[in-house]
Amino acid sequence: MDEQTSQSAHDGVVTVTREVDAPSEAVWEVLSDGWAYATWVVGASRVRDVDHSWPGEGARIHHSFGLWPVVISDTTHVERSVPDTELVLTARGWPAGEARVVLTITPRGSGCTVTIEEDAVRGPGTLVPKPLRQLMIGPRNVEALRRLAYLAEGRHRERVAQG
Repeated sequence: MDEQTSQSAHDGVVTVTREVDAPSEAVWEVLSDGWAYATWVVGASRVRDVDHSWPGEGARIHHSFGLWPVVISDTTHVERSVPDTELVLTARGWPAGEARVVLTITPRGSGCTVTIEEDAVRGPGTLVPKPLRQLMIGPRNVEALRRLAYLAEGRHRERVAQG
């Protein structure tokens, strides 16, 4: 982990936190770009379609995960969406099951802090003991927030440079 990322746990769920050198709106812009989903979500290999209402509640991204040629297609849908603040997703990846993912954005000076919590909620993934599945989810989410931060910071720098 680098100095911008930290992990903590409550109720057995690992929370990954990252300081982002861009405003909340820049992070939300990346989250709102459904076509960028596979760029920052570790394990997602491609996006096949995005509902026009993304990231509105009930909207879906049709994605695939895995390494070619073993690629599985499924969807992620929005449970809750509060612009610039919170995005709660149900990420489907059957046959493994479904996970609930909570992304929270908190303004901090000229930047923001982003947190992510994730855990299996349905399917065979719930049979894996929580401490073991969190051992796998935590590092993956560290990388996901790193990618999300790079995208938001890069887009923000370009916008500032263009004036």
